Amino acid sequence: MGKAVRRVPVRVLTALAVLAAVLGSGCATTPEEDPVQIKLNELDARVAKLERIIANKSLVELAQNQEAAQAELRALRGQIDQMEHDNAALRKQQHDLYADLDSRVKALSAAQGGAAIAAGGAAAGGAAAPGAGGNVPALPAAGVAPAGGSGGGAEPSSTEQAVYSQSFDALKAGSYSIAITGFKDFLSNYPQSPLAENAQYWLGEAHYVNHDYDSAAEAFRVVLRKWPDGRKAADALLKLGFTQFEQKQFGAARATLTAVTQKYPGTDNARLATEKLRRITAP
Repeated sequence: MGKAVRRVPVRVLTALAVLAAVLGSGCATTPEEDPVQIKLNELDARVAKLERIIANKSLVELAQNQEAAQAELRALRGQIDQMEHDNAALRKQQHDLYADLDSRVKALSAAQGGAAIAAGGAAAGGAAAPGAGGNVPALPAAGVAPAGGSGGGAEPSSTEQAVYSQSFDALKAGSYSIAITGFKDFLSNYPQSPLAENAQYWLGEAHYVNHDYDSAAEAFRVVLRKWPDGRKAADALLKLGFTQFEQKQFGAARATLTAVTQKYPGTDNARLATEKLRRITAP
């Protein structure tokens, strides 16, 4: 008879099955990722990061350039304004000089017994009057404004000009708080001055650069309310729109800046308003 088959214990069979499973899993390990591909992925990530940094830097530089251009425009307007005021002061000095010369001539005529000479000169329309010496120059009569003057108090007084200039110089020097106080005092003391409109406008500018947008908006509105057809009306309307933009009142800013483009087409103010309108997103 043949030999009997020896039966393998269950525990041994189980151990062999586990061993086979372990060996099988070791043979089926996932292959390692290509190191070249890993490096390429890292480079792609770094390039993307650099592109984002460059894009953000470009936006910052663009904003800085725009602010610099606006500051330069304000400086140029300030220089024009200063030149106009200097010219007004010069006309005032000329007026005072004519008045002074006129009074001296009259005093000289009176001292020489020239009452008749003065009367004859007035009758002759200011021509040289005969009399002692016969060489008295022809000058405007007292109270008559010289050419270029406006007479009737239309020119600022020397005191008004001095007070205004102090405030304006403080604004140009960047002393905004001093400028604000000076313009307020000027408007309080000389509300009817020919320089009042300019003082009101530059008060708004001083508040604007000082980031007090509520006060700036109110100052520009006063310009538009009191001097709707004045020489500073267009600037005040533009800066009111800019102020509303800074206040994030985008609907009001859009309406104000659109009014600038419609009321003052073809001007620098209209161009600046158009550029700002492009930056206003829909609410």
